[in-house]
Amino acid sequence: MSVSQEDLDPDSTTDIEDVTDTKEELIKKCEEMWKDMEECQNKLSLVGTETLTDSNAQLSLLIMQVKCLTAELSQWQKETPEMIPLNEEVLVTLGKEEFQKLRHDLELVLSTIQSKNEKLKEDLEREQQWLDEQQQVLESLTVRHSEVKYHIVTVSESRILNELKTKLHDMKEYKEKLLITLSEFLEEHFPLPDGNFKKKKKNIQESTAQLITLHEILEILLNRLFDAPHDPYVKVSDSFWPPYVELLLRNGIALRHPEDPTQIRLEAFHQ
Repeated sequence: MSVSQEDLDPDSTTDIEDVTDTKEELIKKCEEMWKDMEECQNKLSLVGTETLTDSNAQLSLLIMQVKCLTAELSQWQKETPEMIPLNEEVLVTLGKEEFQKLRHDLELVLSTIQSKNEKLKEDLEREQQWLDEQQQVLESLTVRHSEVKYHIVTVSESRILNELKTKLHDMKEYKEKLLITLSEFLEEHFPLPDGNFKKKKKNIQESTAQLITLHEILEILLNRLFDAPHDPYVKVSDSFWPPYVELLLRNGIALRHPEDPTQIRLEAFHQ
């Protein structure tokens, strides 16, 4: 297809010059590649029919590239470049084709992005639903944990309190039983002296004080020990029968004051 010089506007003339320059540059590159091919062929002719070693493997690859380039160059030399008419109608048609192609590509990209967005939206809704379910489970477990914790603390405190009350009640009963047993034992084996016993003791001066039992003496000493542990000594009065006082001292149940022999105290067995 030929185009007259008069039909070409200045811009069209510039486009033709650019095409010509491109053609000349392509021919120049082909000539340079042809020279490289001839050099390779000369090297091959010098080598002869010798077997290529591993070090000449690159040369074998170059030979194959030369053959491919030679075939491509021959093909290009046989073809004649077709000049595209540079009128407004052709340019508009080419622009429309490129625009349609670009539009088609953009529509494919848009469709792909929309599809990905839909999938991401579905994934987001599914993950949000899973998150809501987990949040509900967590809230339920938190409430249940609080209830169980409160129940455990309440039951534990109540049980401990009941156990302490039971133990205290048992100890009180055991204490009362021991006191009753001790009182009966003392009354049976350590009674108050009668009138006949006083008459036999001629050397003992009669006293007008009312004697108390050994049980009462021990109770006085015990109460003094716990009420005034800093001063647990008790004054031995006339109501304390001397044989009972000596009995307590000799058996280590009571101790005499180191400075005042008229005061005694109960031994602190609990310390």
